Amino acid sequence: MEKMETNESKQKPCGLKASLYRPLKVGDVKKIVDCSFEILERSGIAVYSETAWKAFDAAGAQTDQDTKIVKLPKALVEDAIASNPSSLTLYSRDGNFDAVLEKNLVHYGTGGTAIYVLDPDSQQRRPSLLKDVALNAKIVDHLENIHVFTINVFPNDIENRDDIDVNRFFHSLDNTTKHIMGGIYSLAGCRQVVQMAKILAGSPEALREKPFVSFITLIISPFKIDKDYGEITCYLARESLPVVVPSEPICGTTAPVTLAGNVLTHIAETLAGIALIQSVRKGAPGICGSVGSIPDLRTMNHLGGPIERAMLNAAVAQVAQYLEIPLYSTGGTSDAKDVGIQAAYESAMSSLLVAMSGANYIHDIAGLMESDLTVSYDKLVMDNEILGMCQRVLRGIEVNDETLAVELMIEKGPGRDYLTEEHTLRHMRSEFFVPRLANRDKRQTMSQDDDALTRASSIVKHLRKTPTPGCLPVNIKNKILKKFPQIRSTSMGSSGD
Repeated sequence: MEKMETNESKQKPCGLKASLYRPLKVGDVKKIVDCSFEILERSGIAVYSETAWKAFDAAGAQTDQDTKIVKLPKALVEDAIASNPSSLTLYSRDGNFDAVLEKNLVHYGTGGTAIYVLDPDSQQRRPSLLKDVALNAKIVDHLENIHVFTINVFPNDIENRDDIDVNRFFHSLDNTTKHIMGGIYSLAGCRQVVQMAKILAGSPEALREKPFVSFITLIISPFKIDKDYGEITCYLARESLPVVVPSEPICGTTAPVTLAGNVLTHIAETLAGIALIQSVRKGAPGICGSVGSIPDLRTMNHLGGPIERAMLNAAVAQVAQYLEIPLYSTGGTSDAKDVGIQAAYESAMSSLLVAMSGANYIHDIAGLMESDLTVSYDKLVMDNEILGMCQRVLRGIEVNDETLAVELMIEKGPGRDYLTEEHTLRHMRSEFFVPRLANRDKRQTMSQDDDALTRASSIVKHLRKTPTPGCLPVNIKNKILKKFPQIRSTSMGSSGD
């Protein structure tokens, strides 16, 4: 089965511009940036990675070996912002879905590293497995509004921590040609993935020139760089490969309870990550990130679906655009336990708001539910349709002589229709978003079970059963498998369940 295409995808699959939703006033943006500089200079960040600590020390930060606190002068952070690329591309291997992260260009992808899936046969929740990594990649490869595959489930059947990364990335690369982004579980695993990507690229230089993989570490709120993430970030910076340094502050627990305090925490923490990358290697491709949210006020548990989460990420997008740093954002998540009304409205609202803010790459935006714990294959397809609607909104309304059709209206005069006009035929397929899932038939003509969820399930079923040859060239695949014998096969592989 070929990738599903709509008129939107044919016109421009990636990188639509948006600045339609701006939750912060212009003066607020500068104030947040200035306060971020102040916090990093006066309070600093705890750094538990020896390599990261030494990099900051060599760059001119105020370091304390006993407390592990690193205070970053304003000039150091400003220099890091200036030296970090303001534009970078997450390359697809076939060139069809390159995601250019700059200014207010918007792209969508999966994410979350959920530990459960809703089984596509039983629709019951079960632990995610390596075969689910492969199946998610395969389905995403056919969804036209999902531009990047951020590996979205954890392989619970891989027990050795150092084997997790190479297995996740290998089966992703073999099931989609879209850009692969993923979180990392160990430095040894990260090195293996980079070696594998170099084999596929042909050389280290070719990989750096057009990176088709990128990586996610983490700044741990409040204001900590731990040993593992610090070491991995420094390694990737030395390799000059794209690395996201996101912040995940939660209002009232790991950040002040106010939305403004959360946005400030986001900016200060992720700027510390950018400063680390640039302290290791000037010009290395760093991506700032926002993944924060609010808690359930009854239990203080993390939530995925609040509208405030979308507002936070939209605000961070405003600041990132001001600083001219590429942004990895979050949207489309839900706290629903099944694919129903709640999953639909929570995902649609946050997807649209964050997209309208101009966030460069919005991850988690397809398939996630249950406070980011679970991926649903049906929801993955449903969210692809929501994203098609978002794309239509971002395209806006084009106003010119052709679209206004003044002369045609004068020529037709009052009381005559436009059904057979060439102008209608010329624009009818590109002007409107045509859904694949939504049923627009009249009640008396539709079948009883022909609803959006049934149609989504049918697409999943079809893709599962459709044989695919695999996306890796056979000779390269065999070379990788020989070098990394710890890569396991899956019951699905690249040819369906």
